[in-house]
Amino acid sequence: MRTDFVLREVTTGLRRNVTMTVAMVLTTAISLLMVGTGLLAVKTIDATEAVYSDRLEVRVALTQDVSTADADCSQPICAGLKKTLTSSPLVQTVTYENQQEAYTRFQELFAGQSVAELARPQSLPATLRVKLVEQNGSTEAGASAVKQAMANQVGVRTVIDQRDVVAKLFDFLGGVRNVTFALALVQAVAALLLISNTVQVSAYTRRTEVGVMRLVGATRWYTQLPFLVEAVITGVVGAVLAAVGLVVGKLAFIDSLLAGIAQNGVIPPVTMTDVLTTAAYLIPIGGVIAGITGYVTLRLYVKV
Repeated sequence: MRTDFVLREVTTGLRRNVTMTVAMVLTTAISLLMVGTGLLAVKTIDATEAVYSDRLEVRVALTQDVSTADADCSQPICAGLKKTLTSSPLVQTVTYENQQEAYTRFQELFAGQSVAELARPQSLPATLRVKLVEQNGSTEAGASAVKQAMANQVGVRTVIDQRDVVAKLFDFLGGVRNVTFALALVQAVAALLLISNTVQVSAYTRRTEVGVMRLVGATRWYTQLPFLVEAVITGVVGAVLAAVGLVVGKLAFIDSLLAGIAQNGVIPPVTMTDVLTTAAYLIPIGGVIAGITGYVTLRLYVKV
């Protein structure tokens, strides 16, 4: 098979149907960009779950009078609450955090922000930090037990289950993932239709020369290969644009959008390695999907 013939036919096809080729490249790029964004969202969710799996606690915030008067949880009220918690088989450990320790941790979390300058140790409550025992991969039973045990107890201000806070974060990230994948699916359908139409139009515009080649003994595979190469090239180019879009999106938007919460350890940062790894997956995906679509189109709809 002559390589120069294939290259010449591919160049002719891309140049002759330039508007449809550009439309196909852009649609493929947008589709794969959405897929890449969804994959990054999934990776971020998994990493966030891994980070919080050992951090989630139930925090029992104490009233202001108890917090101020008891720096080491040695007074009867605090000690009694701590004993009640440690006696539960669903509780693994109980750690007391006084007002000064709470203030130090607050300053670390919100370093560089104006709210850190406004806080004072006296304005933060002392807390009993309760780490729960996992049962069947869940700490829900332990959290419920702590809430019941601490309800209406003297010296208790509020009971905060950190799982409730984190669940909202996971719901948000999951929503981003679902929306991006839904948009990617719509764009993917449009890209497949454009690839199919482009292949059909390209084959139709060259039906005469292809017919002559078949008459003189050219195989069907020989006459179809240029059209398949065109489809693969446009798919790969679209994937490259999507990869570039991911890198630009990280530098221009993701870094600034997640800078604060990633720096404070709320969620893991999206690294350039994550972006480049995801981008590397998109390029073969774009080429393979375009090639398969072109092949199916030629076999079903085009007689060349």
